[in-house]
Amino acid sequence: MLRQGRGMMRHICVASTNPEALAPFIAALAQAGCAVDCLPTAAATASAVREKAPDLCVVDSDLPDSDAFALVAGLLEIDARVTSAVISSLSDEAFHDIGEGLGILLRLPPAPGPAEAVRLLTALEAIS
Repeated sequence: MLRQGRGMMRHICVASTNPEALAPFIAALAQAGCAVDCLPTAAATASAVREKAPDLCVVDSDLPDSDAFALVAGLLEIDARVTSAVISSLSDEAFHDIGEGLGILLRLPPAPGPAEAVRLLTALEAIS
């Protein structure tokens, strides 16, 4: 189990229209001691970040009201300290080209699972 920074529970927002497909990933985050909020739209995610910035936003590429990279850029305008990860099927090169300058922690594959949750939390811990 990963230790949590500063002894506090990490708060993670997951922006996806299909949280069922992400259930193993979300369960692994919860088992690691994270509070996870699932939000179905970019608008709902932006609203949640305005209310209380999470430790991390995981943005799926399936949102009906925004491109994942546009949402990440919008979240940075709301709070420049928001860390994001994006679920994407793009190649590493294409992902880097599109996401450059957005400070995205990492790209997650479509339908990430428990191993990706551990990798994500390890990367988050490294920058905390």
